[in-house]
Amino acid sequence: MRPPAHGAARLLSGAGLAAALLLPTAVTAHTAPHAGLPSADGAKGQELPAMPSTLDADAACTAASRAKAKKQDWSRQRLDLDRLHGQGTGSGVTVALIDTGVAPDAAGLAGRVTADGTAADDCVGHGTYLAGLVAGDGATLAGVAPGARILALRGTDTRGEASAQLVANAVREATGAGAEVIAVTVALPRRDTDLTRAVADARRAGAVVVAAATPDPPSRAGTDEIPSRVYWPAGEPGVLSVADMLPGGLRPDRSLPTTGIDLAAPGAGVVSGGPRGDGHYLGAGASVATAYAAGAAAVVRAAYPDDSPDAVAARLTATAYPADIPQLDAYAAVTTVLGGSGTSADPPRASEAVAVRDTATADRAVGRATLFVLLGSAAVLTVLWAAFILPRARARGWRPARAAGAGED
Repeated sequence: MRPPAHGAARLLSGAGLAAALLLPTAVTAHTAPHAGLPSADGAKGQELPAMPSTLDADAACTAASRAKAKKQDWSRQRLDLDRLHGQGTGSGVTVALIDTGVAPDAAGLAGRVTADGTAADDCVGHGTYLAGLVAGDGATLAGVAPGARILALRGTDTRGEASAQLVANAVREATGAGAEVIAVTVALPRRDTDLTRAVADARRAGAVVVAAATPDPPSRAGTDEIPSRVYWPAGEPGVLSVADMLPGGLRPDRSLPTTGIDLAAPGAGVVSGGPRGDGHYLGAGASVATAYAAGAAAVVRAAYPDDSPDAVAARLTATAYPADIPQLDAYAAVTTVLGGSGTSADPPRASEAVAVRDTATADRAVGRATLFVLLGSAAVLTVLWAAFILPRARARGWRPARAAGAGED
């Protein structure tokens, strides 16, 4: 028995809806990897205190957190750290972390932190928090390079306010100590001659210099009135400039505007420990993304010890997920076999900027996926249309509908 006409029409409408839903699904699959990740606002069991990057002049040191994360956060899932650690942990590499200092006996870091003088007193807690992202060895909340060592250096005062002189001195100290990776997680609004020289010397000595593309956004003021500018030392030639991103790959709404970003990494709703106690905090900002990129650089340096700083930086950008700003893929950076000069041990060239991956191939892939879905949807609609029309035409003896109706009169 033939289905009623309205039933066929309902079927046809359903097919059209399915086709409409297929298109955004296919495009999303190519433009937003690792879909379905937890939100970055502390939901889904991650109700934790925020880790500040600065303290008010009269504020007490950041208190120990009494809360603990219940599971691995989205950032570690996005970076696929469990699989990465099967390939390398950054063992033997020293990462100099220039921030508010690091508590040497912090949970997950004990025995692997060198911190002299004021660098061992982290009142703000931010540097210790970041050190956990670089090299923490917790079972659930491990850092990117849990086998690496941390050289803690202060680029700020005790309240977290950065200065060019402190950062320049810290970069020189890191260079003198032979750090293979130098992470500058603070960003300065003006270029400083002494800092420029210190960064150039560090690169000539063989260090990969990774720096925050912007300062962390202010906690109370809006960012709409802040003009776009280059921050330092991220703007120095050969420095890998890193920005923060949300689970979907976009920069947070309150991010400070800038240009010349080389790499994006998770930087919202990220969980790590602090200098006091064994509780956890949520942190955000380009400093967080920089810590993750520095950890990835440490794993790459351990895996490719003969590569120059330029080659390490090029590997991190060339293997990143292609987007408007390439997105860090630590596992791919270690495991991908690259051709050309990307893996060669060329001498460092301080005047050469880090190359950003060409995304044209990915754009063409999205175009092909869109065309495939459109053609497939058209084919489905054609089949359904034929299934609806042909039985009715056969019942009319293949006569036009109007002629068939006249004959019946």
